Amino acid sequence: MSWTHEAVHIVDADPTWAATAAVLADQVAPHVDGPVEHVGSTAVPGLAAKPIVDLMAGVEVLDGRTVPGWHLVPPELDLRPYRRFHVLVSGDRRVAHLHLMRTDAPRWAEQLAFRDALRGDDTLRDAYAALKRRLAATASDREAYTEAKGDFVREVLAR
Repeated sequence: MSWTHEAVHIVDADPTWAATAAVLADQVAPHVDGPVEHVGSTAVPGLAAKPIVDLMAGVEVLDGRTVPGWHLVPPELDLRPYRRFHVLVSGDRRVAHLHLMRTDAPRWAEQLAFRDALRGDDTLRDAYAALKRRLAATASDREAYTEAKGDFVREVLAR
């Protein structure tokens, strides 16, 4: 399962990401309790990103539910108690992430606020893209890459 340890690879924005997210959201919707949102970098038009669509879906209870076709990452491996994390794989590579969360969790609102801030400010979007490209070139793994983006994300959310 090489998808479990994929390197971070950033590509130019792809206008098909929104349509892909819509199709996947329709497939996921019957298996969750609340809305399904396209989040993450692929949800921001014009933003360079890992070519992995991120969806966030509302659930009433964080449980061990499965979603057909998606791999549940065990919570003890994910280490993020606010969500249950699923990965959609094709050709032994990640094509989408699904973050199941309670809609009243602070992280739910933060994900939407960050996405919307980048959608609304091209300068901010471009600064984030430059940061992502720098970090992808130097990060030792996916977790280090994500952690290194933290200060930027916190600054945007503090505005």
